[in-house]
Amino acid sequence: MFSPFKKTKVSTDTTEPVVSDAPVESAPADFRAAIDSIGKQASSMGREAAEVRGLMEDTQKVSARQAQALNALAGQVTEITTAQDAISGVSHQSLGAVERARKAVEDVGTEVNGIVSTLRQVSQAAQTITKIALQTRLVAFNASVEAKRAGEAGRGFGVVADAVKDLAAKVESSSKEIMSTVGELDSRIDALSREIRVHDAQDAAQQGGFHRALADVQSGVASITAAAEQSRAICGGLNSQMKAIEAEMHQTGRALDAAMSRSESFLKVSENLIDLVSHCGIETEDTPFIAAAREAAAQVGKLLEDSLRTSTISMADLFDEQYRAMPGTQPQQHTTRFVELADRLFPQVQERMLAMSPKVVFCIAVDRNGYVATHNKKYCHPQRGDVVWDTANSRYRRIFNDRTGLASARNQRPFLLQTYRRDMGGGNFVVMKEAAAPITVNGKHWGGLRLAFHF
Repeated sequence: MFSPFKKTKVSTDTTEPVVSDAPVESAPADFRAAIDSIGKQASSMGREAAEVRGLMEDTQKVSARQAQALNALAGQVTEITTAQDAISGVSHQSLGAVERARKAVEDVGTEVNGIVSTLRQVSQAAQTITKIALQTRLVAFNASVEAKRAGEAGRGFGVVADAVKDLAAKVESSSKEIMSTVGELDSRIDALSREIRVHDAQDAAQQGGFHRALADVQSGVASITAAAEQSRAICGGLNSQMKAIEAEMHQTGRALDAAMSRSESFLKVSENLIDLVSHCGIETEDTPFIAAAREAAAQVGKLLEDSLRTSTISMADLFDEQYRAMPGTQPQQHTTRFVELADRLFPQVQERMLAMSPKVVFCIAVDRNGYVATHNKKYCHPQRGDVVWDTANSRYRRIFNDRTGLASARNQRPFLLQTYRRDMGGGNFVVMKEAAAPITVNGKHWGGLRLAFHF
């Protein structure tokens, strides 16, 4: 059967088709148009697949952040529950302390009642003494009168009677002072007794002030305990809800992972179609960029070989993989032993590729691990400390080991054409294509030349 294409060998692995890239000059116009149409449709499908994959990646990141926030919240709720348990324990201890204080005060009240009884006995004794002193004064007065009537014979008896009368007066005065003091003391003790009167009085107004205060404390502590228990119950409900949300988020994460896997397959299909069309030898809109990437890769390889030949750099330094982190950089930047050589050699090739078409976004040479020693000048600005700005404008000295970056860096086929969504920083993304060609130095694979361009 006649075929307008040159003989093509396709691998059973659809991710890496092996085809001839020789031009097909004899292909009829209708077949060329059909292939061109397939290429454009594959390109459009790849763009949509890259958009979908990028959106799912964003969703995965948001889901991961939400899971972290949920875990942090769960930890805080657990801490709150622990604190509430401690509050409940202290509250119960406080209630016990209030009861002990009430018991102690009641015991004091019992003692106070005994003191009041004793004081009343003292008061009664003082009243008796007062009465006796009064009677003694009357007797002494009568004796004094009788002594005066007896004349000279009763003078000595009269002196004794006067002395007795004076002593009785002093005793009466002292007894009255005792009665007055005891009365005042009794009044104060009675007031104290009223303050510590037992708390089980039927009328709250009849309770003592101390017991009312204790009752207020007890009520307050009980309210705290009730509030802690209620809050603990709410936290328990939150824990249950968060566990349910966590389970749903895990389920969503698994669904996103499955969707990402399928979107990856979908994207690979579109890239393989584009790759097949490109290898058919019929020129498409991607052909100039593929050719430019291969040309630039060869030029970079030649420059590096010349540097080795002139001993400008050693093979060990050129293939250095000891990436040393540059402190204080975010996104993280690194340095290697070949950065100075890259700064001198790569711009002459990379900047010239930017001028080939307005569609070109960047052109960079990367080592096999995706490390960019030097980027295009417009992306080689020193970091300012603003992560958003630095992400978009300080793209040199960085390792881009994402799916697209590693695939381009480690590709050893004549060229690789990919579609992906590029993070420009600040939440801005651009869907573009990338043509990559391997960079070899003295037959050894060093890395890849990445040429990205708009649709």
